[in-house]
Amino acid sequence: MKKFFSILSALLIFSLILTGCGDNKPAPSPNKLGIIKHLNASEEEFNNFTKRVSDTFSLNMTSYNPVFYDNLNSMLLALDSGEIKVMSTYECVANYITTRNPKYEIMIDDSLEFIDAFCFAMREEDAALQKDINKVIDAMNSDGTLARLTKEYITNIREKDPPAVEIPHIDGADTLKIAVTGDLPPLDLELADGQPAGFNTAIIAEMAKRLNKNIEILSIDSAGRAAALTSDRVDIIFWAIVPVGEIIPADADKPAGTILSSPYYRGRIVHVKVKN
Repeated sequence: MKKFFSILSALLIFSLILTGCGDNKPAPSPNKLGIIKHLNASEEEFNNFTKRVSDTFSLNMTSYNPVFYDNLNSMLLALDSGEIKVMSTYECVANYITTRNPKYEIMIDDSLEFIDAFCFAMREEDAALQKDINKVIDAMNSDGTLARLTKEYITNIREKDPPAVEIPHIDGADTLKIAVTGDLPPLDLELADGQPAGFNTAIIAEMAKRLNKNIEILSIDSAGRAAALTSDRVDIIFWAIVPVGEIIPADADKPAGTILSSPYYRGRIVHVKVKN
């Protein structure tokens, strides 16, 4: 899930690419940047935030015009058609996309680096579950499981998709419903046959074993995750992102009535465009 810190990174990096920092050149014509719809930020709120960031950093951001999309497929179609010039995503996602389709390329910019941290979101009344999940994440980090799964499902992924992940079943155990979207491959990935795969699903499978819980996976568009959680359709969603830094508070894009787990993965934000 994207959040305001993701927005900040997109704004700052894209602004520097287009306008440079600290000069007085006239702003170019507006360019559109695609972003997966945020959990808790409307486009109006996004534009208000843009102005605050611009004032804080003395950056010219008037050349930048964000466009929200419900899912990755619609954003890629917009990129192909020229509806947007660039899309914002994470480096591992950009590598996944550009490796499989050579018409896309990652924009190179060495001036800034922004990183988001991925975690789980759940309802406030599930504080005990949050505590249990945090223990599991700490243990998986300490024993090397997170590093192993990151290497297997992210670092070493090339042209081939990872296999579908087998979710264990535990007789008599409670069931947790978890939403996946397929909109951040290879993090959140659905195969062509609809089977969940990728890093997040591998995390789910390991977490189920350690929590002694059964897992039911539901496929939901990115834009519908928060509503699915707060309406009790699912118990856990991915992409609730804790910003790394002091500029944006940790709950800037946290839906009302939810709590967040410790982070389990961090990803650098980059931008993808169609090759000239």
